[in-house]
Amino acid sequence: MTSPKNTPSPAVDAPATTAPDATAAKRRPVRRAAQVMPATEGWKQAKDPGGRPLLQFKSPRVTQPPTHLADLTLAEREEKFKEMGLPAFRAKQLSVHYFQHYTTDPELMSDLPKDRRAEIVDTMFPKLLTEVKRLTTDNGDTIKFLWRLFDGSLVESVLMRYTGRVTLCVSSQCGCGMNCPFCATGQAGLTRNMSTAEILDQIVQANRVIAEGGLGNLRRDGGHDAERVTNIVFMGMGEPLANYKRVMRAVHRMVADGPEGLGMSARGITVSTVGLVPAINLLAQEGVAITFALSLHAPDDELRDELIPVNDKWKVDDALDAAYNYYKVTGRRVSIEYALIKDMNDHPWRAELLAKKLNARGRGWVHVNPIPLNPTPGSIWTSSEPAVMAEFIDTLIEHGVPTTLRDTRGKEIDGACGQLAAAE
Repeated sequence: MTSPKNTPSPAVDAPATTAPDATAAKRRPVRRAAQVMPATEGWKQAKDPGGRPLLQFKSPRVTQPPTHLADLTLAEREEKFKEMGLPAFRAKQLSVHYFQHYTTDPELMSDLPKDRRAEIVDTMFPKLLTEVKRLTTDNGDTIKFLWRLFDGSLVESVLMRYTGRVTLCVSSQCGCGMNCPFCATGQAGLTRNMSTAEILDQIVQANRVIAEGGLGNLRRDGGHDAERVTNIVFMGMGEPLANYKRVMRAVHRMVADGPEGLGMSARGITVSTVGLVPAINLLAQEGVAITFALSLHAPDDELRDELIPVNDKWKVDDALDAAYNYYKVTGRRVSIEYALIKDMNDHPWRAELLAKKLNARGRGWVHVNPIPLNPTPGSIWTSSEPAVMAEFIDTLIEHGVPTTLRDTRGKEIDGACGQLAAAE
């Protein structure tokens, strides 16, 4: 990564943009901020032989966890039970215990043969995630879980209660190979892909915590409180589309009706990527109406090459073309994620360039979600100032791009976007 440098913004010598009206002029003062380029400080970024940030698209050859009920389709579970000398309908009973009652305790499975319960549980429910630590915000509406996997790897997930819904931010890899310098997860590199069942078990265990009353800040206005996880965001540790097959098996299991799966709404599931174009195009053909989110963070290749190393392979326009194709194929509006970093990517001209590129592909297909950068260990960067964030958002809106500043949760427990480092 290049050393920090301050260079004039392209807007420095440009004439001031004429404001639409006097109110807008007061709201959007002309800025002439210097350009800060990405750099690492406090940790050493892995590099390839050419000196560029190292990208890891394939998981190292490591042992995967033993097969779990959640790895299998219902038909495969039934075959497994037949191999054990048990009738196929027992697979449905066991699936109900896991996906609807959130339990793997044989003592709670009175509908299964008593003399076979322990054997069934040992065979179908190998231990995947062991809770190491749980951090909860003061108001109780956000919990960060640290999990130890069967091989000692550590991952995190974050559970958040909102009005009328509960969202779980899940991990899909142990570490991450995309090496983005502003993200704590990427600093350790990629250990391995997570299995389908390891991804799903994060949800089942979160549902168990909710059922036990462990997620607080309940409504007091008489309104409905969600009794289980209603929304999934693949924004935890890892690049989901670099673990495409297992992630999509997990998604299909999430939306499958019980006892096959969790019976969740596809529209409540968001898969985020830094821009793996071939996988985005595969996702468009998957036949599941999930929400797709592109972590863009810069509209120009000069900055994004440094900020998002995968931009070396697929440029901004490549990623936006793939995102637009997802919209055309599925009819689902795309979300653009944009972490606002002080004096790095928050200039008004970048908001204008982003709007121009999005609008060139059409209207109504995209929504921009800026988010203040969350601090991570070793980072020399900070979030944009509130007035600068407002200016950036106003610029997009004035150019006809729907834009909403994303609510950030869990910063005080290092559970916000970009902060998951899985440290004990």
